[in-house]
Amino acid sequence: MKQILLLLISVFIISSCSRRSYLPSEKKWDYTKFRSSQKTFNSADGAIKFVDRGEGPVILLLHGVPTSGWLYRRMIDGLVEGGHRVIAPDMLGFGSSDSPKGYDIYSEENHAIRLLALMDHLKIDSWTHVMHDAGGLWTWEMLEKSPEKVNKLIILNSIIYEEGFHPPMRMEPGIFSKIAMWGYNNGITTKTLLNRLFDMGLNEDNLTKSDVEGYKKPLLENKTKAMYYFFTQTCNALPIYTTTLQKLKVPAMIIWGKNDEMLQWKPQSLQIQKDLNISDKDVHLLDATHFIQEEKPEDINDLILKFVSKES
Repeated sequence: MKQILLLLISVFIISSCSRRSYLPSEKKWDYTKFRSSQKTFNSADGAIKFVDRGEGPVILLLHGVPTSGWLYRRMIDGLVEGGHRVIAPDMLGFGSSDSPKGYDIYSEENHAIRLLALMDHLKIDSWTHVMHDAGGLWTWEMLEKSPEKVNKLIILNSIIYEEGFHPPMRMEPGIFSKIAMWGYNNGITTKTLLNRLFDMGLNEDNLTKSDVEGYKKPLLENKTKAMYYFFTQTCNALPIYTTTLQKLKVPAMIIWGKNDEMLQWKPQSLQIQKDLNISDKDVHLLDATHFIQEEKPEDINDLILKFVSKES
């Protein structure tokens, strides 16, 4: 008990010393309005919220950990204006979606099963698939089950191989990790976590208060169970999908923030390009870090729209 008390005191001191002033809020990116625009799919494990906008060929935008569909808010309208129907889910345990009790419920396989169920619910048989961060793992699982669903694959700073994987933390399952999650969702270390992620994940932090609200509010709503699985299981035993990648026959493109310290391109670049048969012309390294959707949304949209317009 004394150790737990000391831990709580230390994280409180750290969070108290970690202050950051964000830019004034922009009305355009209002998280409450964003949530009100989301639809609901009742999966077997809980409600999944998602954005569904536009008409035309479908583009699915898949987030990672610990983000949500909010990460793509600067990209959605541009893709819709480009003639596409855009689906951007909050995966179970993230964003506006439910966060039920359980551990293995947040495994890569179960995320994949729910994603396929969502698209089946929407009667979408195939789509262009855009993924980021841990969304890569959920995608590889999905493609193991249904490779025919994706007609084009676009990879944004995603988890692929151990060689490039340097997560901001790795935790062991148990009381101390649960206390850390408790601190994140009770406001004790919420700001500390976000500050660290933005420091590591952005070249320059120009986020406004309303931008940050979309990342902060889910944490304060106890949306940390899926994150707990990721940091205590996935980060310690990264699933291997080499065979899955090598078997894929899907046109793929890389858009990567070249300054990303958490997911590094160079150590794994040759293997990724070889396994997915990606030519150099379809590899785009941007002057950005991890959260490239925040830093280069227009550039990413331009690359996506050009890539999907090409004949396979």
